[in-house]
Amino acid sequence: MTDLLDDLFVFEMANNHQGSVAHGQKVIEAAARIARTHKIKAAVKLQFRELDSFIHPDWKGREDAKHIPRFESTRLSEGEFRQLVRTTREEGLVAMATPFDEASVGTCLDLGVQIIKIASCSATDWPLLEAVAQARRPVIASTGGLSIYDIDNLVSFFRKRVPDFAVMHCVSTYPTPPEESWLGFMDKLIKRYPYVRVGYSGHEAPDDTDVVTVAVAKGARLLERHVGVPTDDVKLNAYSMNPAEADAWVAAALRAKAISGPGLTKHVSQEEVDSLRTLQRGVWAKRPIRKGERVRADDVFFAMPLQEGQLTSGEFGRLRARYVASQDYAAGEAVCETAEEDAMSEIRGILHDAKGQIYEAGIELGDDYTVEISHHYGLERFRQVGCILVNLINREYCEKILIQLPGQKHPTHRHEQKEETFQLLWGDLEVEVNGVTTRMKPGDKLLVERGARHAFRSDGGAIFAEISTTSIVGDSYYDDPAIAELDPMQRKTIVESW
Repeated sequence: MTDLLDDLFVFEMANNHQGSVAHGQKVIEAAARIARTHKIKAAVKLQFRELDSFIHPDWKGREDAKHIPRFESTRLSEGEFRQLVRTTREEGLVAMATPFDEASVGTCLDLGVQIIKIASCSATDWPLLEAVAQARRPVIASTGGLSIYDIDNLVSFFRKRVPDFAVMHCVSTYPTPPEESWLGFMDKLIKRYPYVRVGYSGHEAPDDTDVVTVAVAKGARLLERHVGVPTDDVKLNAYSMNPAEADAWVAAALRAKAISGPGLTKHVSQEEVDSLRTLQRGVWAKRPIRKGERVRADDVFFAMPLQEGQLTSGEFGRLRARYVASQDYAAGEAVCETAEEDAMSEIRGILHDAKGQIYEAGIELGDDYTVEISHHYGLERFRQVGCILVNLINREYCEKILIQLPGQKHPTHRHEQKEETFQLLWGDLEVEVNGVTTRMKPGDKLLVERGARHAFRSDGGAIFAEISTTSIVGDSYYDDPAIAELDPMQRKTIVESW
């Protein structure tokens, strides 16, 4: 993916240049002012049609066919469109266009258009889609009126044929009533196409900022609206925004982005932590407790207010937490201790993190498996070096699910008896085989032949399948002597269930 499509605001000019370069430049200048005011990445989108061949000869000049009079009355030459593209680039905006025929794809290339848009009405026009794919430009496709089958075909066709690709949820009703925006469908698009950007192209009333707010909250990464400049002679249609409305629309979208936060993470502030602690119960000695005694449930009671450094009831009741008094406590005194950490506590934390990734990926493992924690330099360094292996089948063939936590790597090794194939199911994975590094995307497969030295790592976490011949204990030969000299079971912890 490139970053050209990410967080992009698209101002659709359509035919609102009114067949006038000067008026089109006014629209571009208005869009540029909004982009500078709000410090956003923005594109101005034109529409290209080779009208001499796009309209059937018998229908040219007729007034009884919808759209044709508008197209003919707003005709611009290629040279005039070139002036608009030049103005767009000079104003610091991204040049974008929607071609409606194959000849216009060539116009996009000739004029240096950076992004090609597929209109909803063209999303099943396969001769045109073939031409767009051959242009090798980033592509954004609207999906108004398309079935999920049509959208599947569109995504499958473009995803690996162009440098970058995005789909826009869209409703092709002009204007679109808010209750017919169907923004819940974006959840399906985002889940169904996790490695394709999903945006929203709106046709609601121009003063409506509620819909874009919801679209952003739903995860829209690109936003598009029709924008024009009204004059005494130019009237905007019922779904095109004037510059003031476009400014309010962008401001609403940015407020929604700020409210939604940076993504799937959240920052827990110290203020939050301190606020919650004022409402939590502390642990108090019920009887005198001597230094060195284990602090048990019968020895304490829970009550507020919580004191500075005091153990909370939640911490004390944590599963299998063990506390030993580091000082003498009188009855009624606040107990200030930390849990004795043991290997089982660390293992539980590792398994919880691994399960969290499995849940997030939506992968079901069934009930019949064992879990292997591979910790080459000990549990204390597991989160830097290691891997979790879920062993599903190990007969003449073997199937495992491997889980890497964010930032974790697995050291270089080889197998003499086992051949294996990796398939990335979720996340990101970088695999090095015999010195050649491959960065995998979900769905990608990679063969690791017998004897091949390989290692792998993940930045954000990964879940991948390993399909191989029988897995044999002792068939992993590591480059690092510190690992190689260990008995295999010294660097593994086997868990029957998590």
